[in-house]
Amino acid sequence: MSFPTYFEAFDIKQMLADYPVGDAFTARYRNISRDEIFAIQDAQFRRLMQRGWQIPFYQRLWGAQGIEPGDITGLADITKLPVYDKTDLMASVNAHPPYGDFDGRGNTPVVFHTTSGTTGRPQPLMFGPKGREVTNLLVGRMYRWMGLKPEDVVHSVYGHGMINGGHYIREAVTHFTNSLFLSAGTGIETRSVNQVNLLADFGVTVMVGFVDYIRKLAEVAENEKLFDRIKLRMIIGHLGTEDRAATEAAWHGAKAYDWYGVGDTGSIAGEGPDRDGLYVWEDAQYLELLDIESGTPVAKGETGDMVVTCLFKDDIAPCIRFNTHDITHELDGRGELGFKRIAGFKGRSDNMVKLRGINLFPHAIAALIENRPDLTGEYVCHLRRDAATKRDDMVVTIESRGGSDASELAEVLRRGLGVEVAVQLCAPGETAAATQIDTRQKPIRLIDERGV
Repeated sequence: MSFPTYFEAFDIKQMLADYPVGDAFTARYRNISRDEIFAIQDAQFRRLMQRGWQIPFYQRLWGAQGIEPGDITGLADITKLPVYDKTDLMASVNAHPPYGDFDGRGNTPVVFHTTSGTTGRPQPLMFGPKGREVTNLLVGRMYRWMGLKPEDVVHSVYGHGMINGGHYIREAVTHFTNSLFLSAGTGIETRSVNQVNLLADFGVTVMVGFVDYIRKLAEVAENEKLFDRIKLRMIIGHLGTEDRAATEAAWHGAKAYDWYGVGDTGSIAGEGPDRDGLYVWEDAQYLELLDIESGTPVAKGETGDMVVTCLFKDDIAPCIRFNTHDITHELDGRGELGFKRIAGFKGRSDNMVKLRGINLFPHAIAALIENRPDLTGEYVCHLRRDAATKRDDMVVTIESRGGSDASELAEVLRRGLGVEVAVQLCAPGETAAATQIDTRQKPIRLIDERGV
């Protein structure tokens, strides 16, 4: 029986020509014009739409809006297409179990994972060889631009199992950077005390993962008195609303770099050596920022949902106008590359709480309580409703090392969030059961107890 193997299913040399890595990457895009970027994106989008029309999910989604193939002639018409999100994908899974009808596998090799299930039941994720390797390349290319070198030893705290994150980060590093990779995983896969000893024993120079857990490991390293043996120089994680300076101080001066992506899309944007905003990988991703309520494009500088089209995923699982429900805003000016820049992850619109008329994003609390010696930086929010008054209140539980004043912290949060919340203090480590920081890729920060 004849069928293509993984590396026969796509043209590797063409992929590297289309998506350059290393010096070729910066040379190509340093002085590129907006018109040139649009031309690159438009050509890819036309191929992508041809594939999209072959997928039942998109046939239903677009057909329900009365859209026919000839209606979308290029990237300029993209706003005619409806957006979709995880709820639509999970509805597809429920209607067509267990994988849904949003992929076109055929005889093509498939890499299968799931999302982390942070916002509910895990979602199937399928990658064809081309889609998978471009996804890997975008991360490896970004790491190299940030400063990762072949002689570096990379310690990863991304989770494994069915979750996509740890696997594709490993592939990105091993396929596109030549650095040595340690798949440590989460605290439940490799105990925290063992992780910090790995850092010391194997001369780790770079750590990658979610910053919540990376910051916790710094405390473990301090407790184990290992910093005289740890040589960490870079942290590459998802800073989002986390305090960069506090993270770097916790790791004795290692430089922290931010990036953003989700399971469906891979890396969308990341910092460069200048660490001046996150550059959108516009040769591979088309990013729109849409108003949370109206769905219309927002002006530069205004906050909106990140809606992503993966221009390169024209094999088995196209991704066309996927609403991540993560919010950010576009930055002004031009940085080191001609790509547009965003501010990074600011919170989730589907995790936004309207508390007494004020839009509140729980992730915003992190920046308000960071860089304080009396606090660990860990917190969890409980949203509750008074049965008698129907008033919604939020209680923020914050870990304190001692000497903190709950009323003073409540005032800090009131000023920063624009609405009054209650604060209660607990000892270091006592929020871990609620946030599940040792076992989840992304800790839980909001627990809605209203029953609505």
